[in-house]
Order: sequence, then C-alpha cells, then structure tokens
Amino acid sequence: MKWEQLTAQQQQEVEKQWQTISRGTAEIVPAEELRQKIIDSVASGKPLQVKLGLDPSAPDIHVGHTVVLHKLRQFQELGHEVQLIIGDFTGRIGDPTGKSETRKQLTEEDVKRNAATYKEQIFKILHPEKTKVFFNSQWLSPLHFADVVELSAKVTVARMLERDDFTKRYQSNQAISIHEFFYPLMQGYDSVALKSDVELGGTDQKFNLLMGRSLQKEYGIPQQAAIMMPIIEGLDGVQKMSKSLGNYIGINEEPNEIYGKSMSIPDELMIKYYELATDIGDEELDQLKKGLEDGSVHPRDAKMRLAHTFVRMYHNAEQADAAEEHFKTVFQKRALPDDLPEAELSAAQLDNGKIKLIELLVTLGLQSSNGEARRSIQQGAVKINEEKMTDVFAEVTVNDGDVIQVGKRKFAKLILKG
Repeated sequence: MKWEQLTAQQQQEVEKQWQTISRGTAEIVPAEELRQKIIDSVASGKPLQVKLGLDPSAPDIHVGHTVVLHKLRQFQELGHEVQLIIGDFTGRIGDPTGKSETRKQLTEEDVKRNAATYKEQIFKILHPEKTKVFFNSQWLSPLHFADVVELSAKVTVARMLERDDFTKRYQSNQAISIHEFFYPLMQGYDSVALKSDVELGGTDQKFNLLMGRSLQKEYGIPQQAAIMMPIIEGLDGVQKMSKSLGNYIGINEEPNEIYGKSMSIPDELMIKYYELATDIGDEELDQLKKGLEDGSVHPRDAKMRLAHTFVRMYHNAEQADAAEEHFKTVFQKRALPDDLPEAELSAAQLDNGKIKLIELLVTLGLQSSNGEARRSIQQGAVKINEEKMTDVFAEVTVNDGDVIQVGKRKFAKLILKG
C-alpha cells in the first residue's frame, strides 16, 4: 500500500503510530521499512507481530530491562501484538554479548525457575491479552543435526567476527567456544519460526537483531525491522544498570526500597528515566522538561515524582503514597521510622552474646551474601544503634531491641529469641 492511497484518517493514524513508536529509540533499521509496515498494517487492519526475546539468566527484572517492555506496551496500545520469547533453549548457552569470557551454562532447572519469575513480572507492564508467550525450545529442540548444519551454513565466520566482543577475544587469544557462535543463529532463527515483523532490543543487541533479518531473507520470509533502544545507566550514573554492579532498581523490590533507590538517580538522568522507563505521556513529559529548564520545577520534586511513579507502576498508588511519607520521615526529617521491621535472632547463634558483624547482616536478611555485607561495611553504610561499624572482621555484642541499619533504606529491630 502506498501513502497516497490512504485516506486522510489513515494517514493521521500512521503519523500518530510513527511518532509514538520512534520516540526514545536509539536506532531503527531500516526506518523506511518500519514506516511501510505501519502503513500496510493501518490499511489492512492486520496487527504487526512484534518480537522480544528474553533469556532468563537471572530471576528478577530491573528498571533497565523495562525500557524495551515499555516500547512493547506502546505497540500493544496501538493495536499490535507482542511475541514474547522466553529463551529456555538459548538461555542454557547464555548471550555472549559484551562478555570477555565464555558464560557459564545454566541448568534446565535454573531456566525454568527464572522463566516463571519473568512471566510474573513482565505482566506488570505488558497487556497479557495482547501478548503471545513462546518458549524457543518449541522449535529449536526438534532440529536435527542436518538442520543445524544447514542453518550454520548461512553465516560465515567472518560475519560472526564482526561482533566486537568476539573480535576482542579472538585478538587477545581468549577462548571462544563454538557453541557461542550458535547463540545469534538461534536467536535469529526465532524470527524465522515466528515470521516476526519487528524485533526490539537494546543497542548492545544490534548484531543479534540484524541476524534475524539476515536469516529471514535466507529462508525467503519478509524481513523484520529492528528497533534498538538506549541502554539506561544505573544509579551510579555511569555504567549500565546491572544487579551485579549493585546500581539497579528491581521492579519486584519493596516499595520503600524502590522509592529510596529512585531518589539516588543522578539529576541529569531523570528525564531519560521518565522517557524510557515510565508510563508518562508525551505532553506530561514535555511540561516536565520545560519546568526543569525554566526553574519552575525543582529537581528534587521531579525526582520524588519519579520515585512515586515507579512504586505506583509496580505496586499501587496507595503504597506509593506510603513510601513517599516514609522517605520524608526518615530522610528529610532524619528520624527512624515508627514501623521498624523486626528481625529475630536465636541466642544459640551467639557466642557469649557476640556474633560476627557480617554473619549478623546476612542472618537478619539485611544483606544477601557475605560479599555484599563486606562491601557495605567497607563503605561505611552499616550502623548499630546509630553507631557506624567499619571493621569487616568485627564481632559485635547485640541486645534485644538494637536497631541495625544498612545504607539509607534498610532497617531492622533485633528481637532475641531463647
């Protein structure tokens, strides 16, 4: 269908869809093909099939992961359908993108457990009724070795070495396992199996997304358009959001934790977070930008609104209000919260009334591991009854009612049992 053949109403719809879909993207390849797909969709009334592949390599989703999910929701609200692929097969290999060494392969149990958590969290953003969920083992597991040879024959080693991470490892004589070459092939084959019209991913996924286009052409299928979304920096304002770097906001975290972490987002990144990771509308976003530029909106107020928005999106408005009040009480008024959570410790775990500080933090659930506890102590983030603790080897005497604090947001009132 040509643009001139559309009615005036259809042309307006195409323009609206194009503006919404292209907003906030880093790159669209090729843009003219995506625009033509939108034209054909509007003319025919047939929704586009928009693909996102996710490898369940970790159990939780953070705000950085949601950038592509919000773009998918925009597609859904424009009447299109999402093909959400849980990479239960590819996840056992692990995406080598950005990795300087071969990744540890996940077990089938790891993948299934993480995939179940992904599905639960993803529908905090996507419309379930407009989302088709697939597991790529459905079409990858039945392939015979002859099929795999045929697939691999469609791509050269030189093409694979165009990937920056593979090139660096090859030039520095670091190992590249043959099975890692199959990862982009399998991800691309997902697009062949589902005949996807569009695929989304971060800018770091460009090679994988374009592989889908290449393989669709090889198999005689109309090629998908690829949309690359920006990578959002984490709370440190420098490196991309990552759980391993500790600079993340998990969408399944407690309301007070989400709110408190959001308040540490660097001022210069606020608009990027609003644009890429919230459900705020274009008009509202433009007003906010203007207010920050002319000084009518204080950065602190904009950040509190962002924190409130995140809690509302992933919990509800009532809990967002409560988290805001908690933040004001604890941080603006410098007071301990009235509703300190209690944490029990058995007397049997003490040695003459003492316990190693690291063990105490992990046992009470204030830290998830000894390494995390050690880092918090070294950073001066741990207090007992308002006294800062800086010795990672310390053994501390604890009493019933002691207040243990880690960072600005984690508190526990100690209850000794037995």
